[in-house]
Amino acid sequence: MKFGLHFGSRGTAGEPDSLKAIAQKAEALGYDHFGMSDHVIVATDVESAYPYSATGKFFAQDTGVSLETITALSFVASATSRIRLLSSVLVLPHRQPVLAAKMLATLDVLSKGRMTVGVGIGWMAEEIALLGGPEFRHRALASDETIQAFREMWTAEAPAFQGQHVAFDKMLFAPKPVQPGGMPIWVGGEVKGALRRTGRYGDGWYPVAANPRIPLDTPDLYMAALGEVRAEAEKAGRDPMAIDAALLAIKSRIGPPQEGRDGRRMPFTGSAQAIVDDIGGFAEAGLQHFLIGGDGDDLPHTLDRLEEFQSEVMAKVG
Repeated sequence: MKFGLHFGSRGTAGEPDSLKAIAQKAEALGYDHFGMSDHVIVATDVESAYPYSATGKFFAQDTGVSLETITALSFVASATSRIRLLSSVLVLPHRQPVLAAKMLATLDVLSKGRMTVGVGIGWMAEEIALLGGPEFRHRALASDETIQAFREMWTAEAPAFQGQHVAFDKMLFAPKPVQPGGMPIWVGGEVKGALRRTGRYGDGWYPVAANPRIPLDTPDLYMAALGEVRAEAEKAGRDPMAIDAALLAIKSRIGPPQEGRDGRRMPFTGSAQAIVDDIGGFAEAGLQHFLIGGDGDDLPHTLDRLEEFQSEVMAKVG
């Protein structure tokens, strides 16, 4: 099992000295992935429903504070030497595809091949509109084309692509990413479209465990959805077992158990042993990469959380 962290691009992780300290601590403790979320701006009037809360309200709606994720991960890259960098997740409709491909390739070059590109299609229509992205109803197709275009730019000597939303030719794209074949792309999401997108185009599947509408909070649910991803890969003529299986349990905490569905304990919360057992069950279902939310109330609390999880959970997972 490989372990990683997800941080919002705000709060303690949004301050330069704290972000540097957290990244270096995570690397020293042996975490494999360092992820940061993606919001460029936040619209003042939002009717779009946030999919990861029961109320549909985005928790950062009131302030709109957020660092730009590729820039922030570049800062993390300069402060570390081993830990992999993860966009968690990059919202594809936020950025012009050619420019985004170059920004990501630059980060991979400067980090000496440590970038994993987590991607999603986005949920906030108002943010996508403010950034000049595709119409919200077309964002899935535009995102599929962007992923294909990324691979073309990262690998082809004379990249060219013609789609409904992404098109280019007669250009040079250099330097290429350090990683052979371009950077691995992990597709985020729990809906059927995300499963299909992963199977067709992704190098990894990166869902959230606690989506209240599409929960993946048991090994059986996770295994069934992973099976759909692999079935889509087979349909596309790809090796289904080559797709990495990840999971973000953003609410994971050692301490009093949190209440989950139907009054049961929320998985990945409670005692350290309970969390170890949960991870073991999901590993049997195919899980390979387990990530938690790393944000604490302040820097000392955040660093303590990283140490506690490493010593009490990571060190005890078989």
